[in-house]
Amino acid sequence: MKRYRNGEVWDFEHENPLSRDGSDVILGLDGGTTSTVCICMAMPAASRDGVPDPLPVLARAVAGCSNHNSVGEIAARETLEQVMADALSKSGSNRAAVGAVCLAVSGVNHPTDQQRILDWLKDMFPSHVKLFVQNDAVAALASGTLGRLHGCVLIAGTGTIAYGFTEDGREARAAGAGPVLGDWGSGYGIASQALTAVVRAHDGRGPQTMLTHSILRRLSLPSPDELIGWTYADPSWARIAALVPVVVSCAEAGDQVANKILQDSVKELAASVKAVVQKLSLSGEDGRGRFPLVMVGGVLEANKGWDIGKEVVNCILKDYPGAHPIRPKVEPAIGAALLAWNFYLGESENHFDNI
Repeated sequence: MKRYRNGEVWDFEHENPLSRDGSDVILGLDGGTTSTVCICMAMPAASRDGVPDPLPVLARAVAGCSNHNSVGEIAARETLEQVMADALSKSGSNRAAVGAVCLAVSGVNHPTDQQRILDWLKDMFPSHVKLFVQNDAVAALASGTLGRLHGCVLIAGTGTIAYGFTEDGREARAAGAGPVLGDWGSGYGIASQALTAVVRAHDGRGPQTMLTHSILRRLSLPSPDELIGWTYADPSWARIAALVPVVVSCAEAGDQVANKILQDSVKELAASVKAVVQKLSLSGEDGRGRFPLVMVGGVLEANKGWDIGKEVVNCILKDYPGAHPIRPKVEPAIGAALLAWNFYLGESENHFDNI
């Protein structure tokens, strides 16, 4: 095993007793553009009764962004290593005790992304550890279905993606290409459109909007001219997306520009789900078949007068009445841990390869 960053990140292992069989714990990690969460869970006993209740969670650790497209490869790896080390340290365990690891990370969009992270993990963990790497959407889906990969998940937070699986292992995705390629409907997409609307209104190229006063007040800026400097001083996705509550508040107050931005986001998010459902025929031949629709992310959470998630579901149900909306009761990192458990036991029916 190699040490990355610096030696101190794994120094706690000198104090924690070593496990010989490597089947004490599993790690589930949900890595996003805003934050990264790692769950250390005791290895549940194999059971036909389904997921154990309560779940044997031993520790939870949180860190920053781990999307390599946002912060770069080195920073992303440092975050992933640190949060896994923190979770193991808090649980009183170590890498030798780990049976399986499932990293579900945003920005994993191609087999080469998966293989690059897997090669890195192989150097970090003992050879007995089963390693799995997927897009963070996979963990989000599993958090709603408690480890079963079937249905469609819609994530709408800083970024957005729709991801689906059939029971025979086929998969499809829509959106999730990042802000440059148009993740409209995401927190970044909503906020960037709001910033654009303020600039257009200031120039006289667009209608006046309540967004101008509200955003300037939130950012403590004296005029729209200052937005250019504020935006490009640190154009990180999460920093921009943090303005979404301002847009929602303006829409709830009746601002037409803000309302149109949210209405357009609803259409975009629903279109992503519909594309996945159509590619995989999740709704059956008649379009009315039942399938899980897992909804995850801050953008989809209910507000006082503008419930984006509810509007998205209503839009989807018009075409696919069999969609069964699920708001997960556990976080995606738990979903990743459950996937690691299923993969470790060999009970998963998907086509992912054990490495």
